[in-house]
Amino acid sequence: MEHMPKEQDPNQSEGEEKRWLDGPKRKRKNSQCSVKSMSGYIPSYLEKDEPCVVCGDKATGYHYRCITCEGCKGFFRRTIQKNLHPSYSCKYDGCCIIDKITRNQCQLCRFKKCIEVGMAMDLVLDESKRVAKRRLIEENRERRKKEEIVKTMQNRQEPTSAEWELIRMVTEAHRHTNAQGSHWKQKRKFLPEDIGQSPVAPTSDGDKVDLEAFSEFTKIITPAITRVVDFAKKLPMFSELPCEDQIILLKGCCMEIMSLRAAVRYDPESETLTLSGEMAVKREQLKNGGLGVVSDAIFDLGKSLAQFNLDDTEVALLQAVLLMSSDRTGLTCVEKIETCQETYLLAFEHYINYRKHNIPHFWPKLLMKVTDLRMIGACHASRFLHMKVECPTELFPPLFLEVFEDQEV
Repeated sequence: MEHMPKEQDPNQSEGEEKRWLDGPKRKRKNSQCSVKSMSGYIPSYLEKDEPCVVCGDKATGYHYRCITCEGCKGFFRRTIQKNLHPSYSCKYDGCCIIDKITRNQCQLCRFKKCIEVGMAMDLVLDESKRVAKRRLIEENRERRKKEEIVKTMQNRQEPTSAEWELIRMVTEAHRHTNAQGSHWKQKRKFLPEDIGQSPVAPTSDGDKVDLEAFSEFTKIITPAITRVVDFAKKLPMFSELPCEDQIILLKGCCMEIMSLRAAVRYDPESETLTLSGEMAVKREQLKNGGLGVVSDAIFDLGKSLAQFNLDDTEVALLQAVLLMSSDRTGLTCVEKIETCQETYLLAFEHYINYRKHNIPHFWPKLLMKVTDLRMIGACHASRFLHMKVECPTELFPPLFLEVFEDQEV
């Protein structure tokens, strides 16, 4: 016999497991024939089209010590479980020939045939034993699933020594360019509530811009952009790219990285985001201050990221992945940038394995945040055009214009 089934059908007999070890008690032509082209599962120890020893129909396996079809297996089980055989009778003095056509015409002769060929009554489980066996099978299945999960977790690759060095450099780049670091809650200042609550200048898309709030935001935008640039310059591989590609990558990711840095500083108690590590603002203030619907996207991202409990390294690697996006328009070294991003992604994934988060499917869920941030960047590019029309040019810092002008919408 070629193999032992992993799980026993609850309808099969208790002695069948031992049967796999003992071997069949009736002779068969060739027990090594494996049937591959039949519908349904047929054990490999059966010959092709091997007949049921009771009725001659196509057998499906060993049932109660005999090779039988599903029909005779079920008939025998029901008869014993419900104690029906004392009530069986035959019109022809128990002399009926049982085959797959006549098997349903005489229950007594069919049952007698089952006994004659060797089907064992003592192997039929009553209902309580069947339920207990089914429960045991389910428990074993769940146990194996958990063991597989643990085994998979144990086999997940963690960072190599080279990746650890890359991770260290990216983390340091983030920490040196992230305003206020972990002390942002103590050092933040709340934007006065009367600012950004009374929009005055209508925009062409129906939203309104509070110029006072917009003016406050522009005061912190230049240092925020500068810190993103400094972060990129500290990254391994970025400085090796042509200057033109560096500029394209920075322009493309700047809003995405600034949004991420704000989102991870979402405070559910005050319902604020802290911009540039110093200015805490509410959703309506950021919306009326020029960002419109982009404000909703950043706040929603902040709420969803809160459950991830990201550390500095994970935020840093997420920023590196955003920076090295090879699909930005106008790039020349596309393949090199793609390779860089793959290097960061692999180190990132291995670091996630090392961290062992308790959130199911943590890694793919986190990668989806890259898509969310790319959408925020695209929405801001469109929103920037409205701000240029509605807000006085003198309110725009030069670096703000330089980074966000001429972006694709």
